[in-house]
Amino acid sequence: MTTNLQRLLGLGGWNVAMLSHDGANRRNMLLLIQLRWLAVAGQVATILLVHYAMRIPLPLFWLLVAPAGLVLVNLVSAPITARRNGVEDQELMVALLTDVAALTWLLYLTGGAANPFAALYLMQVVMGAVLLAPVYAWALIAITSACFAGLGLHNLPLNLPPTRENALLSLYLQGSLICFVLMAVLLVLFVTRISQNLRERDASMAALRQQTAEHDHIVRMGLLASGAAHELGTPLASLSVILSDWKRMPTLTKDADLAQDMAVMRAEVERCKSIVTGILMSAGEARGQAPERTTVRAFVADVVEAWKGDGVVTEIHDRLSQNPVIIADPALRQVMGVLFDNAVEAGARRVGLTISLVGDSLDIIVRDNGPGFAPSILADLGKPYASTKDRPGAGLGLFLLMNVIRSLGGKVEASNPAAGGGEVRLTLPLAALAPKESLDD
Repeated sequence: MTTNLQRLLGLGGWNVAMLSHDGANRRNMLLLIQLRWLAVAGQVATILLVHYAMRIPLPLFWLLVAPAGLVLVNLVSAPITARRNGVEDQELMVALLTDVAALTWLLYLTGGAANPFAALYLMQVVMGAVLLAPVYAWALIAITSACFAGLGLHNLPLNLPPTRENALLSLYLQGSLICFVLMAVLLVLFVTRISQNLRERDASMAALRQQTAEHDHIVRMGLLASGAAHELGTPLASLSVILSDWKRMPTLTKDADLAQDMAVMRAEVERCKSIVTGILMSAGEARGQAPERTTVRAFVADVVEAWKGDGVVTEIHDRLSQNPVIIADPALRQVMGVLFDNAVEAGARRVGLTISLVGDSLDIIVRDNGPGFAPSILADLGKPYASTKDRPGAGLGLFLLMNVIRSLGGKVEASNPAAGGGEVRLTLPLAALAPKESLDD
């Protein structure tokens, strides 16, 4: 069945996860549309069965007006609902009242309250109690009760043939049986779908709570890292000054071994200062210079060059059809370094990085020749402290990676290719790396 036909009949749109109240109402409206198709089929089948098979004369034209009207309502409301992101309570109420009006019209023409199908009002009440807010549910009860009472006073009685007048009780039982089966089928379909909606909503809420907890964890870690970076800034600056003074002292520089040690110490202090600056920049502080504009190729090359793994071969596989301009993100630099570090710690001696453009997204694949990911890591990818390393703080690298990429609107996928090793795919929207407002300045 084509997508357009599904949208016309209200059979599509279930794969969109909506956490809002109006989003849940949209799913419920689609459910009502589907149930209405079943109701129309049941109404037409029952009318034709009674008129032709049971030979009870019915006003066919006027009876078929009701299912025809419901078909028209479905054909109008289904595509509109499929295109929208939410439906309000009042619209659900109107939809249920439409079904109540059609049922009332059918009962009015076929005996009123004495018709065994009058029990279908309960079906409307049950759906209203489940789908509507309490105030609308009580209003629906009042309306259906008034309709039932009105049918007891005003209706067109059935014109039973003489052969059927003596079997009135049998006819009522037959109608009650058909009504029971119809209600049972519709209720099972309704409750099953509602239960599925609730399970999907609970799963979405659980995922949202997990993301919230992870973001809170990131905030606490960011505050801790930022505070530590500020605290380390002063002693590192003092060490840098002292080493500069020592460099000018002849008694120290005459010793070749001591001079070499001081050079190493200065290099390590500068490295620590660079790390502290990177932490503060990632936290949104100490940004004294304008954001660096670069290109995708240059950015990736800089990341690989800055990492410099001892004894590890790094390869860049450039599959870019173009070289878009981006804003270099320090956090993205760090998480890519985390991927390289993790590969080396796992035992990899070769790391390959493949870059390509897929639509409006940048695709970065980091693949190594190590032992690959453990099944437990793939199952808990991105969860804090999920690691096979037996040391404190292990498992935060992929956790930070997931949250940084997620904050940029991208996604992370990890796998173990059949050829061996481990593979991590980063998919990032180019709009997040090269915002128009930055490029137009």
